[in-house]
Amino acid sequence: MNARLTLLGTVAPGATESEVFRLALGHAVGELSALGGTMHLRGPMSALRLVSSVGLPPALTRSWEIVDQEGPLAPARALQQGKGVWVPLSQDTSEEVAWPGTGLAALPVFSGRRSIGALTVLAGERGEPTPEHWDFLRDVVAWTEDRIAQAPPPSGPTQAELSGERLRQALKEVQVGSWDWDIRSGDLIWDEAALELYGTRRADFTGRIDNWMRIVHPDDLAPTLAAAQQAILDHSVYEAEYRVRRLDGTWGWTQARGRATYDEQGEPLRMIGVGWESNESRTARDALSRALRNMSDGFLAVNDEWRITFANLEAERFLGFSEEELFGRLLWDLPAAREVPDLKRRCLEAAAEEKPAGFDVRVDSCPARLHVRLVPGPDGRTLYFQDVTEKRRLAEERQAAERAAAERAVRIAELTTELAKATTSRDVVDAVARRVLPPFAASGLMVQAVEGDRLHHVGAVGYPDEFVALLDSRPRSAAGHPAWDTITSDVPLFLSSAEEYARLYPEMADFPARGGKRSWAFLPLTASGHTFGVCVVSFDRPRVLDDEERALLTTITALVAQSLERARLYDAEHTRSRELQRSLLPQALPDLPACTAAARYLPAGPGADVGGDWYDLIPLSGGQVALVVGDVMGHGLPEAATMGRLRTAVHTLADLELPPGEILGHLNDIVGGMGEASYATCLYALYDPTTQVCSIARAGHPPPALVRPDGTVHFPEPDADPPLGAAEPPFETVELEVPEGSLLVLYTDGLVESAKREMDEGMADLARLLGAAHADGTAVDLERLCDTLTADLLPTDQQAADDAAFLVARLHALPADRMASWPLPEDPKAASLARRHVREQLAAWDLEELIPTAELLVSELVGNVVRHARGPVRLRLLHTAELICEVYDGSQTMPRIRRATETDEGGRGLQLISALSTRWGARFTPTGKCIWTEQSLRGSEQPSDVLFLDAADFDEDWDTLL
Repeated sequence: MNARLTLLGTVAPGATESEVFRLALGHAVGELSALGGTMHLRGPMSALRLVSSVGLPPALTRSWEIVDQEGPLAPARALQQGKGVWVPLSQDTSEEVAWPGTGLAALPVFSGRRSIGALTVLAGERGEPTPEHWDFLRDVVAWTEDRIAQAPPPSGPTQAELSGERLRQALKEVQVGSWDWDIRSGDLIWDEAALELYGTRRADFTGRIDNWMRIVHPDDLAPTLAAAQQAILDHSVYEAEYRVRRLDGTWGWTQARGRATYDEQGEPLRMIGVGWESNESRTARDALSRALRNMSDGFLAVNDEWRITFANLEAERFLGFSEEELFGRLLWDLPAAREVPDLKRRCLEAAAEEKPAGFDVRVDSCPARLHVRLVPGPDGRTLYFQDVTEKRRLAEERQAAERAAAERAVRIAELTTELAKATTSRDVVDAVARRVLPPFAASGLMVQAVEGDRLHHVGAVGYPDEFVALLDSRPRSAAGHPAWDTITSDVPLFLSSAEEYARLYPEMADFPARGGKRSWAFLPLTASGHTFGVCVVSFDRPRVLDDEERALLTTITALVAQSLERARLYDAEHTRSRELQRSLLPQALPDLPACTAAARYLPAGPGADVGGDWYDLIPLSGGQVALVVGDVMGHGLPEAATMGRLRTAVHTLADLELPPGEILGHLNDIVGGMGEASYATCLYALYDPTTQVCSIARAGHPPPALVRPDGTVHFPEPDADPPLGAAEPPFETVELEVPEGSLLVLYTDGLVESAKREMDEGMADLARLLGAAHADGTAVDLERLCDTLTADLLPTDQQAADDAAFLVARLHALPADRMASWPLPEDPKAASLARRHVREQLAAWDLEELIPTAELLVSELVGNVVRHARGPVRLRLLHTAELICEVYDGSQTMPRIRRATETDEGGRGLQLISALSTRWGARFTPTGKCIWTEQSLRGSEQPSDVLFLDAADFDEDWDTLL
């Protein structure tokens, strides 16, 4: 190998471009024994700029400062032909100064596939280079190309830390120098600030452009001149940044800005501008450039046609080419880019929006995942890409963990919310089944509580009924039981397989198969420091729970235990309340001639407390019947107790045979005395089968439904009085004529009103159901009718917020042939006449066996009326389920039974009536009162001390006898 080439090979990569040019030219000139050499680099506007020269005086090189690329000079020819050229000096006649030597040998310099300049040698007497010399020159050019690629970017001097004095000096106002360049003559004017900026003493300044060219760094001269020429040609602002040599020999960065002036023909005259120091900003840019070049992320710069203009080391590695090989190539044509699906489409879409965008892509040839960020700029776009495979994996794992933690928190929050709403033990079990089983992929849940030495079943999900029944109330076994062991130790027990279950509890080895489970978590239920039960979460496959799952289940069980403890207390209280309420409602409705009836009471849905709805059917004198329905507002034991008090009061007031309006008046006083917060609604209906008239009064209560024999449904609507406790008597009473066989339906608002249904809609539904039942014959069976109304108006799949009660009664009239009535005179003979009427009527009714007793009763009643009351007097007999004897008079003085002494002449009549009748009483009428007695149609043994006489023998003197 040539010794000079060997010597050049020892130059370490990283030499500056000016040093590379100097060494290349020096060895080329020496090897060819040439006179000198030049290095030109390509610039804009078809110009080659002289950047370095060896052995040639300025007088020769001045004309070569700018060489037209399309011209005849040797450097231009080399670029035009793309190879070495020999130009004899005899052909180069355009030079003003004669060049010595025989000719010029020039070779193009490339960067990758792009020519960037030319190396030229001025040959001496040897003439044109030999083939060996041409090979040598080509090797020197190749070395130059290699070292240029590895040359570091120029940078300013290292900035030492400013001392206090220098810092103060630096903070002074920045000095800007001005300059004036005569383009035609080359004269240059600098002011004092410019002289200082460009490191020139006043004595050394010649006033020529040469002063400026001598101080500009060789690497920056050509581009700076090109910028000036471009500004002159374009009539634009000249801007450039370049290095200048200071007085101390160091290089400093400066910036210049100016504008040319022109004559009338448009020829440039002068360029006037300013300059200032830019070391700090340039140093920062240089640092940024080095950072981009060596940063770990890939960085590409492309022009508007997506051709690469810059690539850092990481981009070179990923794309598989050097920066020189990448320069100018279309990004989409690179093999590495084609391996990234949708890269082109996504980049074009992002670029179309003209704003920064980022997205992840995957590489087909490897599992790598890249994040690409595209940033638009004025001259193209920059792309950053980073291998985020591991970063995304860690992020996904972190997100999965955070998502799992969030889901657990949400599940616990949801469970806590549901448990807070749960009121019964069943509610708690259902909440746990909904919120705990799915996240753990569990298939079964069983909750048991300790009662004595047995485990009582509270609730289960996912188990066969026969298996649940097997475990319910199972006694404690001495051989061991997983539930009992968990309760005793107060420590969770986790069994991961049926084999483990059988190994620990061999006597219960068949339980896993019978329950259909393969693994279990037995969790103690502890509240207030007391373990009272166990919660079993089971799986239909073998399952080993990790520590986190076990901790979560334990935490959840603590919440469940608190809620279950509260729910059990509620269940116990609710059970007592329901039992109390049931005891306060009628246990069975009486079977009465005037009506047949059926009723229902339906408590509110689960979680609601007991209510105060009630109904009643009260038999009264004369075959009359009172139908009552009421609703104490609110829920709870106090309301149930109030309901019991009101029902008792209604019975008491009904026995007094008061009109419906007066009964509601007394009830209003009772409720008003209970306090301001006590209110109740009530409907009281009084039906008289002898007149077929129903008298109705209501206080704040929905009207009854009357179903006539033709199937029409009518809601009698008297003016609605306020509820009991808020009303002011009197209460309005409405009388209805009720045909034989009509249905009267009394109900509370809970039957027809709900959160989803207005009362008017509910009443319309009730009328529709009653009409349909009459049409299809369902109404014949009152119990079946009650079931129909319940199923349609209060379906079991809809939780009712209020309790409901209703009473369905079919009303019957007393036939005319079962009634008999006679007026009686107001004299002692009335008793005899009354006895005769009784004998004749009872004989007609085939009730002869009741005649003796009936005569005694009638004689006593009529005798008392004649003696103590006033007329008109009337006798009425009713043949119902009993024989009813009624005596009417015009007095409102009520008889009172009392104990007579041995010396009293009277006072024993009412005692006799009480002894002879099944029951007796008196009631007010619009014109006076009515005293009545009832006798059983089955007859009874005659009292030996009274019924030993034949009443017929004393028709005339019966009153005297008594």
